[in-house]
Order: sequence, then C-alpha cells, then structure tokens
Amino acid sequence: MPLSRSLLSRRFSISFRESQGGKTPPEADSHQPPPPTTTKMMLPPPPSNAAAGSSWSAMLPELLGEIIRRVEDSEDQWPHRRDVVSCACVSKKWREIAQEMVRSPLNSGKITFPSCLKLPGPREFSNQCLIKRNKKTSTFYLYLALTPSFTNKGKFLLAARRFRTGAYTEYIISLDADDFSQGSNAYVGKLRSDFLGTNFTVYDSQPPHNGAKPSNGKASRRFASKQISPQVPAGNFEVGHVSYKFNLLKSRGPRRMISTLRCPSSSPPPPSSSSTDHQNPCDVVTKIMKKPNKDGSGLTILKNKAPRWHEHLQCWCLNFHGRVTVASVKNFQLAATVDQSQPGGKGDEETVLLQFGKVGDDTFTMDYRQPLSAFQAFAICLTSFGTKLACE
Repeated sequence: MPLSRSLLSRRFSISFRESQGGKTPPEADSHQPPPPTTTKMMLPPPPSNAAAGSSWSAMLPELLGEIIRRVEDSEDQWPHRRDVVSCACVSKKWREIAQEMVRSPLNSGKITFPSCLKLPGPREFSNQCLIKRNKKTSTFYLYLALTPSFTNKGKFLLAARRFRTGAYTEYIISLDADDFSQGSNAYVGKLRSDFLGTNFTVYDSQPPHNGAKPSNGKASRRFASKQISPQVPAGNFEVGHVSYKFNLLKSRGPRRMISTLRCPSSSPPPPSSSSTDHQNPCDVVTKIMKKPNKDGSGLTILKNKAPRWHEHLQCWCLNFHGRVTVASVKNFQLAATVDQSQPGGKGDEETVLLQFGKVGDDTFTMDYRQPLSAFQAFAICLTSFGTKLACE
C-alpha cells in the first residue's frame, strides 16, 4: 500500500509541474490521500503572448495619447524620432493615435512617415538635405541633414537610379536604396528626360487629384503601392515638367531653367482650428488627391534666380548662405513666379523655395520649403545632373 501511494504522489507531482511551466511544487505528504484527477484542469493556464500584447492595446486612450504626445514633443530629430515610429508599430490602436498626434511637415517641419515625403515642406524655414552620388552605379541618395556638417549623411529619405532606355533617360525614385523596380511597394515615382536632356517630365506613383488618368506605357500598369497612401490607386501620373532653355549663341552664363509643378495644397488652416496640426499625414495626402485642379489653377511655376557677374572673382555668383562651397554649373536657386500656396496665387520672386549646390566631388545640398515636397524637390535636383551641351 505505501508503494502505491508513492507512485500516485510522483504522478501528481509531474502533472502539477507541467501545469506550472516546469516549477517544482512543495513536497506532498505521503500520508494524505491522492488528489482528484480534476486538479490539473482547475489550474489557470500560463499567460500567452497574445494576452500580453493585448494589455498594451487595452490602455486608456487618454493615457496612451499623453504618452505618445510626450514622445512626439521630445523626440524632434532623427535618430531619436524613430521612437515615434516605434510607438506606431505596437498595435493598430497605437498607430491610429500616433498618426493623430504627429503633425504634418507644413506645420512642424518634421519628417516622420513615408507619406510626409509628398507633403509640402515647412512655411517659415527650409528643410536642409544632402544628396550623395555614386557615379559607378548612377545612383543618387537623399538624406535629411541632422547636423551642419556636410560629411554626416543624416536620415535616409529617398534614392534614385538612372537608366537609359533608347533615346530617353529615366530616374527611378524609390523608398528602398536597393530596390528600383517599378513593381515594388517602395516605388515612389520617376523622372524622364528627352534625347537632349533638356526637357524632363516628373511622374508620381499616386494621382495628383481625383479622376486623374495614368500615362500610357508599360510602367503605368502597376499594382497597389502601400507605402505612401493605400487608399488611392497607383500608377504613373504626370505632376510636373522641368525645361532648360537653349543657349544657341553659346554665350557665357549659367543654365536657365523653368519648372511647372502640380504642388499639394498648402492653404493655411483657420486660427480657431487646432486639429489640422495633428492630422494623419496619410489622410492629408488622400484629401489632397480628392481635390481636382481646374484649368491648371493648381500649377506652381518656378524659375531660377539670375546670378550676378563678379568682376573681382571673374565668375557668376549667387548667395547660398554657406550651403554651397564649390562652383558648378549645376548650382541653382528657384523662386516662384506663380505660387498657389500664396494669396492670389502670386509668387515671391525674392524668396528661394529650392536651392541646390555642390559641396564635394559627389556631395550636394538640397534645401526646400513650401509649396514643394521632398519628392518634388529631389526630382528637380536630379535634372541638374548630366551634360547639357545645348544649354551651356
């Protein structure tokens, strides 16, 4: 009889240890009767990963909103700003609240999500960026400058690679520095030039307004791109043109260029409304695309500022305020003659909206502001690369 009770005690000990995740229970009294067989079923199961994850989503919205708001206010620059993106990756509820808290670049100047790359830049100052060129692979990388140094790459934003297709040249712009397929979810848009390299067309992967039709061609027959805005169709839509004027007399002077773009709406919000500052950037992009432009009323026209001839230095000069250090025919500053973001649509030809210049063998600066987006500014700067015999 004692031997039988000992065996039952060992069985109960094993069952109890399995139910407790391998923990050894206190020693059982061999003189007590064996426990009922239902004891194992009555023990609570160990918490699962799903239950642990749901506890984060079950936080009160007010508390969760306050946490994300403090992270948003304190982490204003990269790489610390990745904490804001990490909060949006916890769960669907966290993502929705994070998108409500993050302000658009128009009001804050902060680039957080990929959708911010197609929103207008800040009003009061310029976003300072760097472009790195790899001549061997004909690849260009756009970084958001985090320090005044030209050697620090900063935060990666976009990449573009040049492809020659017959008589044309195309620059494929992507969110992925290693994936330049137009069938990829990282595809953002492209830039296409003519044979002489003097006329360029900018294509966006998303329609500029509701009802826009994609351009003809194999590249326009695409599939859903989920990176920028999953609520609108994808394709190749014309959103702008850049042209360089011919220099038939071969006179000395810099290049002359003009750019016509369909810029996102950037009308300022009413003073009494504070919700616009915290709108979801994806929702902002979607609302902008639902507003059709009539008779080209949404077009912004940019022209390069004419430099002055410096007699002492014997060269053409522009004031880049220390952001350009190497003389190059590629350097330029663009100001608006027609700007739909301003009252009456009249541009301020003294305010530089985009400037581009050389600071090293393969390093260039790019500074842009409203009404241009990072994607549009990058596309315009790409047109400056390459030889233009008819314009110089």
